[in-house]
Amino acid sequence: MMFVYMKCRFSLSYRDLEEMMQMRGAVIDHSTLQRWVRRFARLISDRVRSRKKPVNGSWQMDETYIKLNGNWVYLYRAVDKQGSTIDFLLRAKRDAAAAKAFFKKAIKHNGRPEKITVDKSCSNKAALDYCNADVTEEEKIQIRRIKYLNNIIEQDHRFIKKRTRLNSVSSVFTLQERLLQE
Repeated sequence: MMFVYMKCRFSLSYRDLEEMMQMRGAVIDHSTLQRWVRRFARLISDRVRSRKKPVNGSWQMDETYIKLNGNWVYLYRAVDKQGSTIDFLLRAKRDAAAAKAFFKKAIKHNGRPEKITVDKSCSNKAALDYCNADVTEEEKIQIRRIKYLNNIIEQDHRFIKKRTRLNSVSSVFTLQERLLQE
């Protein structure tokens, strides 16, 4: 399980992991490691998510375009003030439905934030307006559409792109989602 965790957490190839296992005296093929990652990464993800620290009330959200398996997709992602990942979602389109799905997922797993900083994208504003529609005035999320306050997440995109470029050999969306979780 340690090597499955290492594949999910670090930018290591299956052959690198195979070599590391051989150094420890275990002779296991890289294709077996790949099957283990597909099988056990969800269990590790659930365990890590359950131990995750609570996030603060101020989020920064942005989306970026990344190449996955030869296809360009949008990575929706939110971080807190310290730059820790709150949640993420991969979608083929950048529209209000995708933004709405991201915010529903993030709020379900992390609770409602006090304020969210987004760029000037109309789809993000529409999704947040949808989230604010059925709540009281005190529970509404404050929407800040100021480009320059989103620097933490904007700077973090380069590390995500570097990591996905190194891991672009995987074959399914869900495996890439597991690799991006921290």
